[in-house]
Amino acid sequence: PPSYLSAPRNRPEGKVLETVGVFEAPKQHGKYETGQLFLHSVFGYRGIVLFPWQARLYDRDVASPVTEKNENVAGHGSKEVKGKTHTYYQVLIDARDCPHISQRSQTEAVTFLANHDDSRALYAIPGLDYVSHEDILPYSSTDQVPIQHELFERFLMYDQTKVPPFVARDTLCAWQEKNHPWLELSDVHRETTENIRVTVIPFYMGMRVVLDKSFFVQWRYCIRLENLDSEVVQLRERHWRIFSLSGTLETVRGRGVVGREPVLSKEQPAFQYSSHVSLQASSGHMWGTFRFERPDGSHFDVRIPPFSLESNKDEKTPPSGLHW
Repeated sequence: PPSYLSAPRNRPEGKVLETVGVFEAPKQHGKYETGQLFLHSVFGYRGIVLFPWQARLYDRDVASPVTEKNENVAGHGSKEVKGKTHTYYQVLIDARDCPHISQRSQTEAVTFLANHDDSRALYAIPGLDYVSHEDILPYSSTDQVPIQHELFERFLMYDQTKVPPFVARDTLCAWQEKNHPWLELSDVHRETTENIRVTVIPFYMGMRVVLDKSFFVQWRYCIRLENLDSEVVQLRERHWRIFSLSGTLETVRGRGVVGREPVLSKEQPAFQYSSHVSLQASSGHMWGTFRFERPDGSHFDVRIPPFSLESNKDEKTPPSGLHW
């Protein structure tokens, strides 16, 4: 029998559950297409796939016995990790679910440089996320507007002859093509220390020129922390090392991340956030540790896998916003 997906609905007398769709069997092979509705397996929000990306996943939890020539390799000490192709998706998050996940995941994680003339301008696109193939629990719905998001009807339209029945509008295709260098994720880095898994996805944002002399190349990076154990732990400190191709090595220490000290428990095992870094060079590297605290007051350090900051050499125009 079909398994129905339900979501809470507010009423004066309290909350009730209403059916919003029917679960489908997750795909073991292949990829999901534009318009696929899904429930996020970690954060629980409803979303819809905009388009897939093929990324190189550097998983330091998986040993590579032999590193082939001409492969992209990321080093960590004496350990070499071979990148494996993996599917990720750019998705829209249902705005009704954002308040319920705000303590576990930022919902304004995709930021851009507005243009190259203003050295300070950043703007965020709310309700966009990047999810891996295994994050997706697919479902179907007969609702012609199943996701509430300001971009849903600009990007997608209902076509009952298609499977899934939501297809990309020309505006989505044009937006993706124009912003491809700033939307695309190419490398994903993952490592587990004492049952805490850290996943990092860096994104190139572009270059800013200050006073027609100094230039800064900017990246954003998305980090997910996952507790794979049943023991409750809390993130207390971060320790970053940032190396620039110009030869500088910067150390950054601080309490928590993005002003938070998240607790990872069996009930809420994951936390996701994004941040930014700028260098006076076209490339660099970052790595470091997160310090966690156990209930007994003891601490342990979790490794942040090293990742490269690479600029797009063929950059021609700044990213385009949500204007047509």
